[in-house]
Amino acid sequence: MDLLFICYLFSIGVISDSRIVSVRLETKQKHLNVFSRMKRGSAGLKSKCQTFPSPKQRAKRLKQMACSFAPSRGEDWGNLPHHVVLQIFQHLSLMDRARASSVCRRWNHVFHTPDLWRRFEFELNQPATSYLRSTHPDLIQQIIRKHAQHLQYVSFKVDSCTESAEAACDILSQLVNCTIKTLGLISTARPSFMDVPQAHFVSALTVVFVNSKSLSSIKIDDTPVDDPSLKVLVANNSDTLKLLKMSSCPHVSPAGILCVADQCHGLRELALNYHLLSDELLLALSTEKHVNLEHLRIDVVSENPSQTHFHSIKRSSWGALVRHSPKVNIVMYFFLYEDEFEPFFREETAVTHLYFGRAVSKEMLGRIGLNCPRLVELVVCANGLEPLDEELIRIAERCKSLTAIGLGECEVTCSGFVEFVKMCGGRLTQLSIMEEALIPDSTYNMEQIHSEVSKHLGRIWFPDMMPTW
Repeated sequence: MDLLFICYLFSIGVISDSRIVSVRLETKQKHLNVFSRMKRGSAGLKSKCQTFPSPKQRAKRLKQMACSFAPSRGEDWGNLPHHVVLQIFQHLSLMDRARASSVCRRWNHVFHTPDLWRRFEFELNQPATSYLRSTHPDLIQQIIRKHAQHLQYVSFKVDSCTESAEAACDILSQLVNCTIKTLGLISTARPSFMDVPQAHFVSALTVVFVNSKSLSSIKIDDTPVDDPSLKVLVANNSDTLKLLKMSSCPHVSPAGILCVADQCHGLRELALNYHLLSDELLLALSTEKHVNLEHLRIDVVSENPSQTHFHSIKRSSWGALVRHSPKVNIVMYFFLYEDEFEPFFREETAVTHLYFGRAVSKEMLGRIGLNCPRLVELVVCANGLEPLDEELIRIAERCKSLTAIGLGECEVTCSGFVEFVKMCGGRLTQLSIMEEALIPDSTYNMEQIHSEVSKHLGRIWFPDMMPTW
């Protein structure tokens, strides 16, 4: 028990490594002495084993031990190097930082070091509706008053309550003396920012856009940002903006996002909804004065089944983008119903990553095999009851860059699946398929397909018992 308590003192920093070593040596010597007395049949040992200290005696003994192992002058934790304490503080929550700053003057000095506040996340949640811990309002005001000019990488994490999103807007509107480089607005659950009055949100966001002057990364998904606020962003940060994520922003029009593409020539990553995508936008991202785009994410979502009209993008527009940015990753997430896929993949499309969150038809997969030669990754969560052998083999033939595929509630014959793997060969770095999706046939059963697929992949492979994507 004594040694366990000493180890506890070590874990909370009361004693040092050298003190632990000496205690272990003393404990080992005690055990040797006890063993010697046991061999001699010592009566003293017998009597000692038959008595136990009372709770008061045990508490007194533990208190004496704690005092005896208090750090000496050479082990003053207040004298730790500045950079060590700073590194520790960076891993603490705001409340723990505040508590630690009251330990001594040196730690309080670290608490107010500008480097500590360059990166910060405000957590704004309502205790009655969220399990997440919220940042204390008084501490928030202290940060804004003393460290607003030091903030560079800032994010706001809010729950679904409107009050939390409004609190985030109030803080944004106070950041007038800052040079923020990265801004992220994160909703852990909808609707949050979408329930805030649009004028309030836009006004607060504009304060940051106007005063920062050096924004390089902005994540404002699921917010009521609009075209005029994007124009303010462009007017003040066009030379520095490199990443913009704004999926599910219903108040932004294609003209608004086109303004960003026309002026922000350093843009490398862009995420948006399909209704904002246009031939004009792709051509604007393909001009000579624009840097090479690295990542384009497009969310294709149907809010009203069978009532949403989806336009088509010309093959020439995709081609212009790829010629200008040959290594661009074009990622498309589909959350549509089967009858809404009609406009897609009728012509060659430069997409590299495809994810289908709902059922997709055999015809649609056939089009992908014909018109998506740059495809790298394909995930199909569900399909009908007809085997997809022909579609997979066509994809293997035409999509020479395919390296990852995931199949969920689909059906593929074991022979068709083996042929698909054989055609792709070792380039398949990720291969996930539900065991229930494989249909045994006259050539392969479930026991044989494991070894056959492993042979063509060049590594051990098993079908999945549950989805892994």
